[in-house]
Amino acid sequence: MSVATTIEEYVANQPAYRRKRNFIRNILIRGLGFKVLWRVTVTGLEHVPESGPTILMMNHISLIDPILCMGAITHRYVVPMAKVELAKNPIMKMLIDAWGAYYVNRGEVDRQALVNSIELAKSGTLILIAPEGTRHPEGLSRPKEGLTYVATKSDAVIVPAAISGAADWKQKLFRLQRPHIHVNFGRAFRFKTEGRRRIPRDEMNMMTEEAMYQLALAVVDKSKRGVYSDIENATTNLIEFVD
Repeated sequence: MSVATTIEEYVANQPAYRRKRNFIRNILIRGLGFKVLWRVTVTGLEHVPESGPTILMMNHISLIDPILCMGAITHRYVVPMAKVELAKNPIMKMLIDAWGAYYVNRGEVDRQALVNSIELAKSGTLILIAPEGTRHPEGLSRPKEGLTYVATKSDAVIVPAAISGAADWKQKLFRLQRPHIHVNFGRAFRFKTEGRRRIPRDEMNMMTEEAMYQLALAVVDKSKRGVYSDIENATTNLIEFVD
């Protein structure tokens, strides 16, 4: 998304990215990545809705996590956020802009990125959010507030996207080994907002915790569930499953 582009223009222009997205996903990611660089197993695709406002809630263990999600789903396009630092690399900037991703400033509350996420989701786009904000290869950590805010404002369906086996992909490639990576999608759900436009902060925090436990349940490698390893404490009081 260009800095000079308004969110209204960006949302309206989503169909224009189709040809470039097809090339990047089918040739570069699935062709080169999935068939040459990595061995990728994808499960739970049936949980990803065919259409409508949707958020992929992704754990973040490596640089290639968004790429894996973009390649794993073929019936829709995944639109991720990209940290602004990546735009300093000409090749990365070219690929990000060709796909039509949008930028986010890390380390601060980027209100424009939140607005972009909400409007994209409302328009029926499948967006990608890593609730932890930064990479945590050791396992799930405490999340930021952005996911719940975007989901409640857009009434989007949330699909957990759990990646395992990607943390050491570069090291394995250097040893001429193809890393075995698993992308697993968990049950789709949405938050119970009951039509309210404003949700109390304590309730928002509870929603976030319940969502993180759903992400933990989707992590195939149980040792990587991190601070949400105590699955027995998971509750579903503020979420409702939609599949």
